This record gives sequence, structure tokens and C-alpha cells, in this order.
Amino acid sequence: MNSSSARNAPAGSGPAARVLGVDVGNKRVGVAKADPLRMFAQPVGTFDPNTALERIRLIHESDGVETVVVGWPLTEKGSEGPATRMVNTYVRRIRKAVPGVHIVRLDERYTSEEARDRLRTSRSGVPVDTIAAGIILQEYLDRN
Repeated sequence: MNSSSARNAPAGSGPAARVLGVDVGNKRVGVAKADPLRMFAQPVGTFDPNTALERIRLIHESDGVETVVVGWPLTEKGSEGPATRMVNTYVRRIRKAVPGVHIVRLDERYTSEEARDRLRTSRSGVPVDTIAAGIILQEYLDRN
């Protein structure tokens, strides 16, 4: 295993520090986490916003969360709007629940649509928010 296998981890974090993906909705929050080698997104679940924060905090306590990748709901034209303000409020809550965590905002314009398409074809029963969180996280992992 060479130094690049830690997937560009910041100094001091080690290869085992987790990266989470979060898809914030009005009523539910989807959460996914990367495997220890940061190659694959794994579903955690879909929760109400308060429970999702607690789950993120617990994953941080058990696995060490270094980065949280949050879906950034830009409009079709790529601008910010009411949805980004709502997500930004939730990002502030994540920062309070897990102080020092690095937050990455990732354009999620088409992830919910892709998640619904995957759900239709797989019939897995996994909530669309969880699938969307996994798509957001996997895109981040693939880029980094």
C-alpha cells in the first residue's frame, strides 16, 4: 500500500479516518460512509435530522470522521437558493455536533434523480435519501 492509498487524507488523519456523505432533505437526512480505504460508499441509513446528527456523532466517536461531504442543492442554473440555505443551516449543526470536521459541499443537482432511477431498477428497499447520500459520497471518493 503506497501513500496515495489513503486517498489524499489530510496530515495526521490516517487511512482509517472516515468520510461521510450526507443528503439533507426537509424531513429526512440520508447518511453514507466510506469504507476504511475510501474506495466505496456504504449506506448507513435515512433518519430524521436530529437522529442523523446523533448518528454522525456516534460514527465520529467510534470510527473518527474526518470529512463530511454534504450534497449542495444548486438550482438547474447552478445558483444558490432556499434549499442551499436550509442545507447550510444543517451544516452549522453538523459542525456543532462534530467540532473540527472538514465539510465539503458537493453539487447534487442530479443525485436524487439518479437515486430514484437506481431504486426503480434495483428494488432494494433502500430509501432514496440513503442512495443519494451514497451517490454524493461516491462521487467525492472517485474525485479524490
